Amino acid sequence: MKRGLSALGLCITCSLGFYAQASEEPAQQVYRGADQKHFQGPSDLFTGEVNVEMLFPENDVAHYSAAYVTFAAGARTAWHQHPAGQHMIVTSGVALTGTRDGKVIRFAKGDSVWCPPGIDHWHGATPEAPMTHLVVTAAKQGPNVVWKEKVTDQQYLSQP
Repeated sequence: MKRGLSALGLCITCSLGFYAQASEEPAQQVYRGADQKHFQGPSDLFTGEVNVEMLFPENDVAHYSAAYVTFAAGARTAWHQHPAGQHMIVTSGVALTGTRDGKVIRFAKGDSVWCPPGIDHWHGATPEAPMTHLVVTAAKQGPNVVWKEKVTDQQYLSQP
């Protein structure tokens, strides 16, 4: 009988130890929309009305974050680059993105663009209509964006 109780005690102890180890494993993380940052794009980094709705931040494992960015008609970013690149996916409207060589790409709802690390670019809405895109931006040993000067009207209006 003593032996049976000892074996039962050992099983319970082992089970509790397993449970404790299992509960120490990483768990899924929920980022509630109401808890995420929502802000208007600052006028020194954007031309026109721009609203940013953060979806999730980077963390110790995943060095990227995401946001919905909505641009009013004619609104755009300043010149900038991403040290680890950025994906842009249009969710409504038509987007424009331009590079220093003067090339401007138009892309519409459902289209995506990959901007490789270190390329100076800007992005925004067309002059005629608003646009929203989802951006997934990576970080690499520091900030995920390096901001530069504003895009001139001439650079912006040189679109195709």
